[in-house]
Amino acid sequence: MTGAASGYVPGMEHFTIATVAEKSPDFRRVQWTGEHTQLVIMTIPPGGEIGEEVHEGTDQILTFVSGTGEARVGGEKKEVTQGDLVVVPAGTKHNFVNTGPNPLVLYTVYGPPEHADQAVHRTKEEADAAEAAGKDEPPTS
Repeated sequence: MTGAASGYVPGMEHFTIATVAEKSPDFRRVQWTGEHTQLVIMTIPPGGEIGEEVHEGTDQILTFVSGTGEARVGGEKKEVTQGDLVVVPAGTKHNFVNTGPNPLVLYTVYGPPEHADQAVHRTKEEADAAEAAGKDEPPTS
């Protein structure tokens, strides 16, 4: 774990997040994990989606860097594009679908962490397999 829960108290972390996100070809890349939050970069290919899910004990804040898509949160639908931010409260069913011709690039903050520290999943299928196998569990403090 790169954050405080590991016992290591790091100095300031700084990212030019839009640039870092745009350079990542991976479906999901955990960029930073702390004791209470986690920063994850996602790239959803054209026609792809995150997949409908619910995080029971975790809030999620997603910021869209590029591309166009549709946010489906709690039964509502809204178009999303560069600069948009969507909040998904814990326990809310949600999905994000790429509706455009280019990758839908975003970064998301989970509180508390949702994924394994430093996890990298190149595709949605790889991410789903890791979750199903219990290999994408968040760190415990």
